Amino acid sequence: MELHDLIKKPVITEASMLAMDEKKYTFDVDTRANKTLVKQAVESVFGVKVEKVNIMNVKPKFKRMGRYAGYTSKRRKAIVTLTKDSKDIELFSAE
Repeated sequence: MELHDLIKKPVITEASMLAMDEKKYTFDVDTRANKTLVKQAVESVFGVKVEKVNIMNVKPKFKRMGRYAGYTSKRRKAIVTLTKDSKDIELFSAE
C-alpha cells in the first residue's frame, strides 16, 4: 500500500469546514490505515507538518430506495491537526 493511496478524499461538511480555522482537516482514508501511516501520507502529499491524528471508524447505515434496501459502505475517517507554524492545506483552488 503506497502513501498516496491512503487518502481517499477530503470530507466536506459544515463541521469540518469550521474546524479548518483551527488547522484541523478531515479525510476519508483507507480502512487498513493507522495513525502513523496517515501522518506520513499527509506530510508527503501536502508538504505540511502534522501535530496529531485522530481516527474513527464510521459504521454502515441502513438505506432504502422504495422496496430495495441495503447498507452504505463502512469507512474510516481521519482528523489531522497541523502544527501552528505549518502552512494551510489548499483543498479548493483560489482562482
